[in-house]
Amino acid sequence: MSSNISLRVQKHRLALRDAGLRPIQIWVPNTQAPGFFEECRRQSALVARSDRADKELMSFLDDALADFDEV
Repeated sequence: MSSNISLRVQKHRLALRDAGLRPIQIWVPNTQAPGFFEECRRQSALVARSDRADKELMSFLDDALADFDEV
């Protein structure tokens, strides 16, 4: 990295810190990994099945949808 770019990056990071922010590192699933989309589908199906079985949640969602219909 050239010196000019390094200085700009350093200045930008200092400005962010001055604004009360701090850097963090997070790890996320690799979307390029074999089986990633199949695992997404599997987990989505589990959540959907669980949500459909939750009568209280379904009632809440129906009530919320009815509020939109009234507007």
